Amino acid sequence: MKNVQPKLTSIEQSSLLEKCTSNALLSEELAKLGMVSDNLSYINNPELRIPPVSYEWLDDKTRVPNNIPAVSFFAGAGGFDVGFHCAGYENLASIEINQIFCETLRYNFPKKMVIGPPNYSGDVRDRTLIAQLLREKIEVEQSFEGVFHGGPPCQPFSIASNQRFSKNGDNFKRIGFEHQEYGNLLTDYLWFILEFRPRVFIIENVAGFMELDKGQQVRNALDTLIDAGYSVSNPQVFDLADFGVPQHRNRFIVVGSRTGHIFRFPSKNRQHVPCSEVFKKDLNGVLNHEIRAHKPESLLRYINLAFGKRDKLGRVDRLNPAKPSKTVIAGGTKGGGRSHLHPFIPRTISVRECARLQTFPDWYVFTGAIARQFTQVGNAVPPLFAYKLAVEIQKQFFDNPSENVEVVSHPKFESTLFEEFA
Repeated sequence: MKNVQPKLTSIEQSSLLEKCTSNALLSEELAKLGMVSDNLSYINNPELRIPPVSYEWLDDKTRVPNNIPAVSFFAGAGGFDVGFHCAGYENLASIEINQIFCETLRYNFPKKMVIGPPNYSGDVRDRTLIAQLLREKIEVEQSFEGVFHGGPPCQPFSIASNQRFSKNGDNFKRIGFEHQEYGNLLTDYLWFILEFRPRVFIIENVAGFMELDKGQQVRNALDTLIDAGYSVSNPQVFDLADFGVPQHRNRFIVVGSRTGHIFRFPSKNRQHVPCSEVFKKDLNGVLNHEIRAHKPESLLRYINLAFGKRDKLGRVDRLNPAKPSKTVIAGGTKGGGRSHLHPFIPRTISVRECARLQTFPDWYVFTGAIARQFTQVGNAVPPLFAYKLAVEIQKQFFDNPSENVEVVSHPKFESTLFEEFA
């Protein structure tokens, strides 16, 4: 999107905002001037030197089918599914417990089986039923020659999810694996890996996944997989901005295979992609781009923010266009995410703009109420990173596995590997 040039001076703009007492009146007054809210501007809007960077849009990728099947666990709104789809994989099924997320998956992948509401629970704890569906509906058998990918819901391990509560409250402390609803879903995912023995699996989560009990339960899980014959990469936490995502987002990743080879992660980019790249792209005709109408008193606060600064009352941050975005926030399943402020226009960014920061292609549509759309986008793994993992997995485990380093012996994970996460 090109920056909209303001037609009002700073004084005129402030005077107009002070005059208006509601967003409806503001829209009316702007219309009289032949303007819309996107014609407003920040007062502090200095020129920045932003070096040119090559940004990879998944919209521009040509999909070449590779006939490698994949099954998505804890699919969410489909971040992994989109990345693997763009890399040419055949997404056989997505397992997801949230009906709103399932509706988005079905809308975008109408031919794929979505195991979730309203037809199924989508709860991976229903092991027998889901295993039966995988066997009977899409013929997933033991020694599955494909990829399982997914990560247990991150709320029990996430710092951001707990910052919604008072530090003195019972909900503030992350309880992780002790969480009654979500805490032990890693064990269920492990059961499916051991039951079907996919050639490759991915375990993904937030960085906090490793911080509880000094990684003991995760270490035990990985040792179980090693005992079952899998070669497992060392657990790592990556800032996905290092891989071309125009957003700082830390994710825990483990990749394992039964080929006798250790996965080599994609190379990191030499420089980060600034979020300004996202806001250069045109928005005409795209879906999920409804703009929130802000109250004039909110706009009066926003227009005085400098790049990267926070409006403390609204708890929103103006993005710095020269840097990757701050992490796109999901919010809880009962409340939408809190979007950041546009770097050039004093307003919160839309679902589509958030989706672009998350590297979703524009053809991918989010269904449901807008608040739920923000939740879906914020919960997702950036598809561009999933795409890069998928490309490397194909190269290393399906195309040329002999080029990898053979694993003669694979010791169990020692506690020293986990000390950096503690």
